Amino acid sequence: MKKYITISLLCFSISVLAQASKLEKANINYDKYNYIDAREIYLKVAEKGYKSAELYRKIGDTYYFNSQYSGAAKWYYNLTKEFPNETTGIDYFRAAQCLKSINQPEEAEKLMKIYKDKGGQVIDVTSYENVADTLFKKGVHNKLFEIEKIPINTEFSDFGPAFYGNNIVFASSRKMSPALNEQSNDLDGWNNKPFLNLYQATLDKDMNFGKVSAFNGTVNSPYHESTAVFTKDGKTMYFTRNNYLNGKKKKDKNHVVRLKIYKATKNGDTWGNVKELPFNNDNYSVGHPALSPEEDKLYFSSDMPGTLGMSDIWYVKILGEDIYTQPTNLGDKINTAKRETFPFISKKNNLYFSSDGHSGMGGLDIFVTKLENDSHKEISTFGEPINSIKDDFSFIIKEGRIGYFASNREGKKGSESDDIYQIWERCQITIQGPVTDKATGELIPNAEVTLIDSNNNEIKTITVGNDATFTFLLDCQEQYTLRAKKERYHPKEKIIETPNNPKTIEMPIKLNMPLNLELSDPCPPNDLGCRLTLQPIYFDYDKSNIRPDAEIELAKILAALKEYPILKIHIESHTDSRGNDAYNLKLSEQRAQATLKWLLKQGIDKDRISAKGYGESQLINKCTNSTKCTEEEHQLNRRSMFIIKE
Repeated sequence: MKKYITISLLCFSISVLAQASKLEKANINYDKYNYIDAREIYLKVAEKGYKSAELYRKIGDTYYFNSQYSGAAKWYYNLTKEFPNETTGIDYFRAAQCLKSINQPEEAEKLMKIYKDKGGQVIDVTSYENVADTLFKKGVHNKLFEIEKIPINTEFSDFGPAFYGNNIVFASSRKMSPALNEQSNDLDGWNNKPFLNLYQATLDKDMNFGKVSAFNGTVNSPYHESTAVFTKDGKTMYFTRNNYLNGKKKKDKNHVVRLKIYKATKNGDTWGNVKELPFNNDNYSVGHPALSPEEDKLYFSSDMPGTLGMSDIWYVKILGEDIYTQPTNLGDKINTAKRETFPFISKKNNLYFSSDGHSGMGGLDIFVTKLENDSHKEISTFGEPINSIKDDFSFIIKEGRIGYFASNREGKKGSESDDIYQIWERCQITIQGPVTDKATGELIPNAEVTLIDSNNNEIKTITVGNDATFTFLLDCQEQYTLRAKKERYHPKEKIIETPNNPKTIEMPIKLNMPLNLELSDPCPPNDLGCRLTLQPIYFDYDKSNIRPDAEIELAKILAALKEYPILKIHIESHTDSRGNDAYNLKLSEQRAQATLKWLLKQGIDKDRISAKGYGESQLINKCTNSTKCTEEEHQLNRRSMFIIKE
């Protein structure tokens, strides 16, 4: 039974993507034919007027994977314009990258949009699991942070930020009532300064500040309010206020209105039911509350009896509704003869506090220690840019993401110069991984891996060692291409986008991003068609004439014969096992001879070409007459080979 027969070429080698060396006299057969430069052959065919998507793509690839982007730009761009229906997403991406290299950003952007519209894959690092330990878990080091003064600061004192859902509550003296100005003389340390109230600032998903409004309810009073902390359910808050409740203020024996911690609860959208905590006292200050992650302890600063210095960090256990233990001092490892104040406990149970008794940079500095049960780890401090020679305090943070603190570093009026700063961990993105064989999973040492930026500039190229592992450091707000190459393997590329706003994502990022290379079919040393990566040469059913689409592939053979006069070839045509054996032999011979005649007609001397059909006599797999095989398996046997004769 007669069947449709396809004669195809099997072999593809990455070696055609690199310029071949000159002819060398070597003992290995493969080396004898290294003088054949596939790119030159492709260009000769294109110069003759032959056009196809595959031809343009192959020429572009030979430039692209040798980092010759100006050469690749022409061919990829022509591919997108002349064969849009056959252009793949990755073709558009490579064309865009090459156009960037020749300073054509607008056209490149158009092609990049098409790439994404076609479903082009760009790896968003935020979708990968971050395997890096947060810096706060490992300790505190200098210069690992970015800071920025937030836009809601005023010319007056702004400090004491607190997390309130996705927003921030803070203390500010921006609004002063003239009628109350005379009362400020009663306030020790705050003489003749505007009164502090609590305010709320909204934040969007990118951590940008919006509207600022006075904190609602009956929390704010005619006196000072500051430093609040909220329970996780958002229904209870503890805050600092002068000794003032229910319209009455109280003073100590020296006629000073001290600080106390109060509790308020939320009813609907407003806050009220303000209560004084039972361990307050008219004769000493208690303030700056902080909750433990489990909300079973309340930390604070106080100069109550038992304090080692000017003020210490203390805590009480919360046993139930309005039930607290007696205060416990955190001890002389944390507390000193000077000031320890403004505690904050993070979700990871790190205690952040300010002190001028521990060794620091000057004034109040911010310190941190890990709390464990009733003890703590080593105390560490921050360097620049968080600490300064001035006062740095009221530090809060969602570790691995974003935080806030106050400082008077930019002013000359002491606490009146307090401003709030936003802090986030500096963008640190590490990608690493092994280069492996896709089929076997084995490591591929000596592979070449290149990191390329969004403008197609090669940032760094490394050759991996025996562990086959690469490591690169990336910046935020950037697109990268990660490319791996190795002889006898298809090149592999991954496109990576890093976060545009490092404030909104946990840092540092450390991603495991393996590159799996696929082994290319090795070319027999004398198989010219394989070296030129010919596309399948198709014949019509029961026909042996050369079709126009096959001419492009044969033109590559013709160009090679003309480019290298020493070449002599033998044409082998093969079929699969289906159909009558004798018929297949006859058909393959007709096609072999038709191929030979086509080349002779183009002026090639008949002494340089021979041809023979082998039918189904040289199957390269198990697909015999009695074996059931897939169409793909049968196609492996339907091939045409152009063998270089010795």
